[in-house]
Formats: sequence, C-alpha cells, structure tokens
Amino acid sequence: MKWYQVEIKDVERKLHVYQEKGLSEKQVEERRKKFGTNTLEIAKKQSLLILFVKQFQDFMVLILLAATLIAGMLGEYIDALAIMVIVLLNGFIGFFQEQKAEKSLEKLKELSAPKIRVLRDGDWKAIPSEEAVVGDVIRIKTGDRVPADIRIIKANELETEESTLTGESLPVEKTSQVIYQDNVAMQDQHNIGFKGTLVTKGSGTGIIIQTGMNTALGQIASLMDKTEKVITPLELKLMELGKILIYVVLLLTALTVGIGVYHGQPLYDMFLAGVSLAVAVIPEGLPAIVTVALSLGVQRMIKRKAIVRQLSAVETLGCASVICSDKTGTITENQMTVKEMYINDQHIYVSGEGYTTTGDFFVNDKKVDRNYPNLEQMMLYGLLCNEASLFVKKGRYIVDGDPTDGALLVAARKLELTHLIKDQFKIIKQFPFDSTRKRMTVVVEDENKRRFVISKGAPERIVPRCSHRVNVNGRTRLTDTKEIERQMDEMAEKALRIIAISVKSISRGDPLELSKLEKDLTFVGLYGLKDPPRKEVKDAIDQCKRAGIKTVMITGDHKKTAAAIAREIGLQEEGELTLEGHELNNMDTDSLANIIEKVTVFARVTPEHKLKIVQAFQKRGHIVAMTGDGVNDAPAIKASNIGVSMGISGTDVTKEASSLILMDDNFTTIKEAIREGRNIYENIRKFIRYLLASNVGEIFVMMVAMLLAMPLPLVPVQILWVNLVTDGLPAMALGLDPPEKNVMEQKPRNPREGVFARGLGTKIITRGIMIGLVSLIAFMVIYDNQAENLTHARTVAFTTLVLAQLIHVFDCRSENGIFGRNPFNNIYLIGAVISSLFMLLIVLYVEALQPIFYTMALGLQDWLLIIALSAIPTVLFGFSKKN
Repeated sequence: MKWYQVEIKDVERKLHVYQEKGLSEKQVEERRKKFGTNTLEIAKKQSLLILFVKQFQDFMVLILLAATLIAGMLGEYIDALAIMVIVLLNGFIGFFQEQKAEKSLEKLKELSAPKIRVLRDGDWKAIPSEEAVVGDVIRIKTGDRVPADIRIIKANELETEESTLTGESLPVEKTSQVIYQDNVAMQDQHNIGFKGTLVTKGSGTGIIIQTGMNTALGQIASLMDKTEKVITPLELKLMELGKILIYVVLLLTALTVGIGVYHGQPLYDMFLAGVSLAVAVIPEGLPAIVTVALSLGVQRMIKRKAIVRQLSAVETLGCASVICSDKTGTITENQMTVKEMYINDQHIYVSGEGYTTTGDFFVNDKKVDRNYPNLEQMMLYGLLCNEASLFVKKGRYIVDGDPTDGALLVAARKLELTHLIKDQFKIIKQFPFDSTRKRMTVVVEDENKRRFVISKGAPERIVPRCSHRVNVNGRTRLTDTKEIERQMDEMAEKALRIIAISVKSISRGDPLELSKLEKDLTFVGLYGLKDPPRKEVKDAIDQCKRAGIKTVMITGDHKKTAAAIAREIGLQEEGELTLEGHELNNMDTDSLANIIEKVTVFARVTPEHKLKIVQAFQKRGHIVAMTGDGVNDAPAIKASNIGVSMGISGTDVTKEASSLILMDDNFTTIKEAIREGRNIYENIRKFIRYLLASNVGEIFVMMVAMLLAMPLPLVPVQILWVNLVTDGLPAMALGLDPPEKNVMEQKPRNPREGVFARGLGTKIITRGIMIGLVSLIAFMVIYDNQAENLTHARTVAFTTLVLAQLIHVFDCRSENGIFGRNPFNNIYLIGAVISSLFMLLIVLYVEALQPIFYTMALGLQDWLLIIALSAIPTVLFGFSKKN
C-alpha cells in the first residue's frame, strides 16, 4: 500500500486506531504477535555450541589435547583422562565467563535503546522503541530518531534528515498533507517519516505504518549480515602483551624441557610437562577476563543509574580531570517553580513549591487575584505559548515536556487557568524553542477569529524586539529598557531563571513570516523561576575537588543567576571567573585555553560554544567529560573524551554520540561513574598482578628444579589443576572488589600510563619469584634426595604453590599490601578462596583421586610447613608499601 496517498482518516480506519486515543493494550499484543518487534535483525547470534568449541581453539590447548591422546594410545589412560577432564573444566569456565560478558553487553544495548512517546488507551507514555507496533500513535521532536515508518498526521515546522536512506544530507520538510501523485520517490514522500531518520527541527505526530524489517531501513538492513566487535584500548594492550608473553613463556618452557632432558628426565614426561606448563601460564584468557570485569563493573554502574554505551569509556572515566556539566536538571532539581514576576513596574511574589498547583500571588505582602491589572493576561500568554502538559500520577502533578513550560502551566493553575481555557484558542502556527534562537513563538486565534502573536524566551532576545510595553495605564511606548534590565539583574542575583514574555495583535491576512511576527512586540513582563540545586550536589562537587577533578557549570541562564547558584553549591570560589557566550565569540580556542583554568562558570552559552570549551580544556591536557541533552550538543559530546547524555531529557542523537547515559540526569551520578570507573581499572590491575605473579611462580619452581637436576616438582596434571583452582574464581572475584576508601582522594590517572605502571611489574616479578621459591623449598625439604619421598614432596610443593597463591590474592587487593584492607569485605573473594581450598582438599584426601593427581594425604607437620612457607611471600612484602 502507498501510504503517502492515503488520507489521515483512512489511515485511522485501515489501521483500526483513533489518533485521539491510540491503540488498546489488547491490540498492541495482537499486533506484536503478528508483526514481531520493532527491531532490525542484522547479525545472527553466535550459538552456544560454537561459543563452547571456541574455548578449545587455542594452539597450545590443541597440542595438549593431541599429547594426551597419544598418552592414552600408549596406555597412560589415567593421565590422559585426568588432563582431558581439567581442560574441559577450564573450557566450561571460559564459556560461562564469555556468556556472562555477552549477556551484560546485550543488557546494555537494551538499556541504552531509545525511548519513544506513544499514545495508548488515551494516555501518553514512554516505551522502548522496539515495543512499538503498527498503528501506534507517536510524537517526535527535534533530536529524535524516527522509531518506525510513520504517516505524519500533525507537523509543526517539522524537518528530518534522511541521509541514512537517500544519501541526501539536507533536511526535508515534512507535512501531513496527502500526496495524490503515483510512484513518488522516497525523498519526495513529505508526509512519511522513515525509521532511523533524524528530526532536525520542529515536532510532529504520526501513526506507525511499518515496523522492524518491513520498514524502508529494514530493507537496507537485510543486505547487511555482520557487525564488528569493538575492542577497548586496554583489551588491545593486553592482547599485544599476551602475544609477547606467549613467546617468553614458550622460550622458558622449552628451556625447562631442554634442561630436564639434558639431566636425564624422560623426553615424553618432559614434553607433556612443558606443554601443560605453557597452557597453564600463558595468559591467553586475560583479554576475555578483562571484558568480563568491565562488563560486571558496567552492571554495577547501571545500579547507580549510569549506562555505559562503550566499554572503552570505563577506562577513560578514571582519567577524567574536568567535568563540564549543564546546570538545569543535572546540578539542579529540574523542577522549575515561578517564584517571582515583574509586571506593571511591580514585583509579584508567588507561593508554593514544585509542581503543586496551590499557591497565591502577593504584591507588597498583599494578596492579589486574577483581577490585578495584566496578571491574568500574562498567565494566559504563558499557558498558550507552551509545549508542555500536566497530568496526575499517584495523586501528584507531573509535567510532560520542558520544565520551564511546566512551571508556567503550574503558575497558571494557581490563578485557576487550565487547559480548558487553552482549548478556547487555536494554535495557527508554532515556532518551537531552540538553543540558538532562545525563544518560542506562536500565532494564536481566539473564538472571535482575532489573531495575536506570543513570543517568550531569554529577555535579551525578547526585549530588543519590543517597541511597546503594558502597565496599569495600558499599552505605552517602550523608550528605555534600563529599568527592565535592572529588574533582570535583581532577579538574577536571587538565582532565578528569567523568562520574558511579549505579545502583539495581527490581522488574519498578515504573512506568517517569523522575522515579521517577532518585530514590534509588546513587552508584558518577566517570570522569575527557581530551580533549586540538588541536595547531594554540593558534597559531590567537593568530592570531585578532592579527587583532582575540576567541575565547570555550563548554562544558558543569566550570568548573575549562574554565579549565584555556583557560589551556593561551592563550585565557584573567590577569584574564579564567569564567562558569557558573547565573550567566547571574541576568543579563539588558544585564547580561551590561556584563561580556562580560572573559569568555573560559562553563562548564556550555546551548544556551539560547548565545542570550543571542550577543545580549550583538551589543549591544556585535560581529559574532559561533557554533558548535553539537545541535538546541537552532539558535536561537543563527540569531541569530549567522555560524552555524557541525559537519559530523561536527552535526545536520541545526543545519546548516540555519548559514551555514558545518566538515567536520572543527576550530576552525582557522573561522580559515582568516575568512582566506579577508577575502581574497575584498579580491579583489572589487581587480577593482572595476581594472575601473572602466579604464573611467574609456576615457571620459577619448574625451571629452577630442572637447573638443579632435581625431579619434576609438579606433574602435568598438577600444573593444570593449579591453574584451574587458582586462576578462575579468585581472579574473577578480584574484579568485584569494592573501591578502596581513598579511591576519590587520588589524582586522575594519566591516560598514557602503562598497564605495569606504579610498580606493578616489580610486584609481579618479586611476588612470583617468592611464590615459586617457597614451593621449591617445600619440595626440597620433603624430598631430601630420597626417591621414595617423591610423591609426598610433590604433594607438599603442589599444596604450598596453591596456598601461597590463594594468600597472595588478598595482598593484591591493595597497593599497601595485605594489611592495607579488611580481608573480609569482599565476600565473593572469600567464597572463591574457600571453593578453591575445597577443590584442593578433594584431590588430597579423596583416595580415588590420589593416584590420578599423584597426591597423598598430608599430616599436621606437613600442613604447619606448608602454611609457614606459603605465608612468607605475602607477609614479607606486606610490611613494605613500596615493594
């Protein structure tokens, strides 16, 4: 069907929907079963079987499996079976880790999926775009991605950019008018909004005609069959490190095997031991564990209301040195309330807080009502020049739309002006507010067919367009604006956001050209709106200061309003600067960079200024987090090191450009995300330290034993069991370690810092050698050059190695050693260590397993020796913070 040729009433009839009511929930369920979800099926998901098989494709694992197969053919059935079981268990651990990571990433995609406004059962509600169905009535506005193919039924200055479909980057004007021609090209279907296209201007309402793969975008998507996995910089570093370590380990393993053969050890035994050692100590799974740790950390961030869209952002968060934050809704509550008005050369004070519709109006402490000159008219103009709506939810008024518009609706309600009065007027033309014009204008017609223009917005954009003003004497010529400007300054110093409103009458035949409509206006008055700072923001800013992070407030508000709020929350101190947008216009990036360290507030800025601010901070070597919600904020967010978009008020295009989404639009959530980002990076360092130190210990004990012409201290099956018991659960538990108390009292990490910086490399080598040394000593003490003691000696060495590593895991939790933290505040680690000890005890004391693992039951004296030796590496270094 060619929907562009169908009249709106016929669209409703064919899709069984009324535009005033939308679909019922029953209709939605039926259509979802019929048409499926509103998603594009680009890539087929990897099957669980393939994911499991992938765990065994590593070259060294394949050699080990081949060697064990040969061992089985030569009659070494027990050895072969034991090694096969351990390799399988390792494979299962890797499989579950990767599956966990994939599920976490899928969860992230779901959470960061765009929300849409849809009308169902007569109520507007927000739902994930994938839940939209054919026949849904939806609203779109500037910055939104069109969620499905829609037939437009209402359009206010609506334009979309359709380059994703047509290649044409210029915006296309959209209307609701039917097209009667046949075979109209996609780019000429002006009453159809296509899925995936971007709303660049205006707003509109439409009825969904196609979803998912049936949309125009879906037809293109069906041609694509794969997506690429994005690898984070840290994963890339570790993959490169892993390649180097593979060669180092192979060299050392080959050396160990060669020395063993030279000293008379059987070639087959040494080959199997060498391959087992290489499999155990090559950290081929390190990037995968990092991905899991990042994913688990990201899940913790979700609980703190922060959605990370790109895993690489987690690494960058720990380096953030500047947060450029919007004021409204991020630093403040975003619950605007009209507290003061300037009209008739008088200040009117308004009582009531938040969105409660009860309140009174006072002039000089005297209560006034709607009969006060020009008060009702000013309230009516604010009601008509307005895109928000009020609705009741659980007994409370909720604003659907811009909070500033919502505040004007609430103020009108206090004067008993409701939407019923608004229904007596007809909106002929609407020019929505945008961040460049800083104003909104509507053309309204009353019941008597009289037309007038209402324009509201930033006073410096409204007042210069006014030639007259109203007062108690009626309409008079506006010859001097100094008094209005003085009143603006007075209100701004009270931290009030100021909105000016103006009006003028026009004839029905007058052209509806914006430049003419916004000329020769009549100034009516000023609204002073209070948006209180969030209670927790002052403490969050203070914590950021202690963490070496500079907080900068960016707002479109008046300079004095912004500075007053900044001082109130402790963001601006004596001697720090406030810059205005017009000052930024006269500076290039270099000039701004020269003074930017002294600036804490940017007022009256546009989204274009944000890009210059980001670049100036970056020139000073800062890692910048920049917040934004509007479509024009996207370039600055993309240019910043950490783009932060708003989950509640943010547009789809801004969310797409960002790497972090705040589900609650709260500044404190940015601070918490940085705290979590720092902790995730430190946890990754912890398990790198743990895994590599353990591997150094294993190589050391085997190589030195060969150099000393001793028997193998560990047999292949023991080496693999050590790897299984110590490398899996404890390493993952370190990834869940809670932050240290001082994590937000350290300076931001240098982004060029290497993985082994701050002495990590030294710690790995020294701890690893000590772990290997005490295991070797344990072996030598029991063996005492007596062949009959070999199984006993190997059991003690094996147990000492495992126990030394499990004690060492607690040492890895802090840069200050094992005594730097409470060992019991990570229950996951306690559980992992207990599980590993239990697995160790099984192979020691279950008689059926002793011949398989070449172990025997140990006595009290053995355990005293083992505990004493295995504690030495951790306790010895625990008394020194530097080593």
